[in-house]
Amino acid sequence: MNFADALRRLEPTAEITALGTVRGLDTTLVPARGYPLELIPPVPLPRDLNRALLRTPGKLRASVRAAGAVLDRVRAEVVVGFGGYVAMPAYLAARGRGLPIVVHEANARPGVANRLAARITRHVFTASPRVRLPHATAIGIPLRPAITGLDRAALRDAARRRFGLRSDAPVLMVTGGSQGARTINAAVSGAAASLRAAGVQVLHITGPRHAVEVPDGDPPYVAVPYVHEMQYAYAAADFVICRSGAMTCAELAAVGLPAAYVPLPLRGGEQRLNAEPVVAAGGALLVDDADLDPAWIVRTLIPVLTDSDRIAAMSAHASAAGAPDAGDVLARHVLTAVTEQRRCRCGSRRRARWR
Repeated sequence: MNFADALRRLEPTAEITALGTVRGLDTTLVPARGYPLELIPPVPLPRDLNRALLRTPGKLRASVRAAGAVLDRVRAEVVVGFGGYVAMPAYLAARGRGLPIVVHEANARPGVANRLAARITRHVFTASPRVRLPHATAIGIPLRPAITGLDRAALRDAARRRFGLRSDAPVLMVTGGSQGARTINAAVSGAAASLRAAGVQVLHITGPRHAVEVPDGDPPYVAVPYVHEMQYAYAAADFVICRSGAMTCAELAAVGLPAAYVPLPLRGGEQRLNAEPVVAAGGALLVDDADLDPAWIVRTLIPVLTDSDRIAAMSAHASAAGAPDAGDVLARHVLTAVTEQRRCRCGSRRRARWR
């Protein structure tokens, strides 16, 4: 959706159709952003040799037919894919119709669909130069204008008032992603007394299914289940402790927020790979989920939070690792691919007339 917004800004007349499945949040998020959504059957790839794997080829053929019907109906000129259940059928349907395919891989470890697509198109883009895909160019991750255009310093006082925080003390923002993270919640709330004694405020986004014990006092420790407009939370914060999903890493680098990343200890260490570039640049810390506890907060994090010079240096390093213009870069590449395809078709028609 961030890419679609960027494309619409560069080419207001572009007709954009989102292709999705009933799995995930497609049916909620896409209409909310104002784009038409077409649904096709999802085709997850089973990891084990079982009956589900044997049924996969038939399911894939049906999904490719459904995707092709959508491409024909909307008269698509290009397919842009970001991986996931919907991508493989879309890529195959586009290839069968001779449409240009543009691939973007946000994660450090590409999925099956994007690994395949990278072999059938030369338009391949990634979030990081560490991603290994054929023909890949690293551009970052498309982000919302509310993030890429955020002036944290200008919005800081208003953002802190919004959450009931003081303007004159450092703020640690805590989040475990949209659903929260029990390990992060327990570690930071368990260190609440030490954080307060050090003069550190806390903005703790717990996740809608979690709650933490928050003692009254000053400086404030504010706990909320969810934040819909994260630009205000970013503006209020000086430092973040969080998971290291690809989008989280991209947004924090774009706004210059230093962080302590706690990779999710699943998915083959993918989240660790997402965080490593900004950690190597000096803009973040990395701590294993198993090592995170209140003692780590006291021993390692509080000395950073109370050192304004170190936070300023880490913020500069984080900004240098960011790529706030990725959406526009990807949109320009897509428009170029469409222009080239139109020229090829016009040339083919002219050659056909002269035969």
